[in-house]
Amino acid sequence: MNSAKTFASRLLRVLPLVAVIGATALVSAPAQAWHHHGPRIGFYFGPGYYGPGPYYYGYGPYYAPPPVVVAPAPPPVYIEQSPAPAVVQQAAPAPAQNNWYYCADSRSYYPYVKECPGGWQQVAPTPSR
Repeated sequence: MNSAKTFASRLLRVLPLVAVIGATALVSAPAQAWHHHGPRIGFYFGPGYYGPGPYYYGYGPYYAPPPVVVAPAPPPVYIEQSPAPAVVQQAAPAPAQNNWYYCADSRSYYPYVKECPGGWQQVAPTPSR
C-alpha cells in the first residue's frame, strides 16, 4: 500500500504541470499555424517571433499554355428562293378612239372605273346630242 500512496502523491504533483504544458500548447498552436510552420509544442513567453516564413526553393518550371486553335468558319450557304408569283391584275385597255369600254359588274364606263374584275366589254361610242 505504501507504493500506491507514493504513486498517488507523485501523480498529484505532476498532474498540474502536465495541464499547464497542455494548455500552453493549445494556446500557442494557432499562432504557430499562422506562420505555416505546422503545429509545435513549446513554451513561449512574451511576443512570438514573427519573422519571414521558411525559404522555398524558387518557383517550379513555367509551362506555357497550349496555343488556341480555331477552325475556320465554313463558307456561307446561299439558298435561292423562287420569286413569289406576281398578282396579275387586269389592266384597263388603252382607250381606242372608236371604242368605249363598259364594266358590267360596276355598271360604269372607263375611265370612271379603273379596274373591272369581270372583264371589259367593247362598246361602240354613241354620239352625244
